[in-house]
Amino acid sequence: MNPDNDAGQGQSGVSRRGFLGAGAAAAAAAATAAPLVATAADASPAAEGEGLVTVRVTVNGDRHVMRVDPRGTLLDTLREKLELTGTKKGCDRGQCGACTVHVDGRRVLSCLTLAATTNGREVTTIEGLADGEQLHPMQQAFIDHDGFQCGFCTPGQIMSAVAMVDEGPARTDDEIRERMSGNICRCSAYPFIVDAVRDGQEAMR
Repeated sequence: MNPDNDAGQGQSGVSRRGFLGAGAAAAAAAATAAPLVATAADASPAAEGEGLVTVRVTVNGDRHVMRVDPRGTLLDTLREKLELTGTKKGCDRGQCGACTVHVDGRRVLSCLTLAATTNGREVTTIEGLADGEQLHPMQQAFIDHDGFQCGFCTPGQIMSAVAMVDEGPARTDDEIRERMSGNICRCSAYPFIVDAVRDGQEAMR
């Protein structure tokens, strides 16, 4: 038997060993080549800041002028630019309510709200509810009724509850549950949350 055939040589005259060796060499060359996908480190310093828009917004009573990416969310802007980390990033898809804030007094999901759309508006986060050392009545009600366990969803729950009362008081516990249904508590502290919202509502009135 021909030893070349043992190595897998075909009619082309290239042995299996030679073919595999050539493939390995090509893979090694590709690994050292320039990357096909550019990263942030590859960006030219001259391009920094291009495409940004100016936003003038009042957050918790303080005026801010910021340059933001027109695709950036209000949630990321609050947390990363203004360091207001009380607003939580939960699902980042508008399904859990953990990121609820107020824009011009109305509750919105900040993970679905573009920061650029808040130009000229007033934004309130959980940090802006208290009056100095005096907690907002809804904040105090959540503490009094232990309306939280891990606490991750609590800022969004409180912000949603305050806006709910401002929209018009709930008349029953079932109405509270319905109007707060966009805010999920994965710890399932719902009975205590309903108690907190009911008493917080009374204190706000």
